Amino acid sequence: MPERCFVNGAIRYVKAPRAVADAARVLTQFGHVRAVISEALLNKKCTVAELSEELKAGGLPHSALFREALAEIGDGVRSVAEAQFRRLILRSGLPRPMFNARLFDASGRYIAMVDAWWEQAGVAVEIDSRAYHTLVEDQDETTERHDELVAHGILALHFTPKRIRTAGTGVTSKIGRTIEQGLARPPLPIRALPIAA
Repeated sequence: MPERCFVNGAIRYVKAPRAVADAARVLTQFGHVRAVISEALLNKKCTVAELSEELKAGGLPHSALFREALAEIGDGVRSVAEAQFRRLILRSGLPRPMFNARLFDASGRYIAMVDAWWEQAGVAVEIDSRAYHTLVEDQDETTERHDELVAHGILALHFTPKRIRTAGTGVTSKIGRTIEQGLARPPLPIRALPIAA
């Protein structure tokens, strides 16, 4: 039982990290576990550190899916679409990228954060989900980020979650060809840091 419960009328509840951990332990499909954790993180209801503490405190029973989802998050994955993309890439035979990389130019000026970054080739991939790009301002921000990447010589590719789910082979083939193109030129003077750094 949790050490601390809260009461609001007839409703008893716990803090978000514990509620997310409890849900993750009772769900039986990995996609559902991933979705609960991703939504909690995206909406800033809890942190990765808090979820890791809940995992440790809860022990091993029924924690395999929870543990696997936190491993994805340790790679920088923050959404269901990014997680599906990560699995696709890790199974593809392509070189492993840095997921959710923050890119900086030679003078240390921040360029953008990208969903995947192949440093040697100067290739970035962005997952463009309609759920997060429906407002005009969001579309403008995505276009601005793309233009900034291109202005620094980065080969930027964009894929929708649907395309990742339904045309994975085509996605990885395009990324592979773009990596080859990037490796045929000198490396870019860009430094990358993972989201957790």
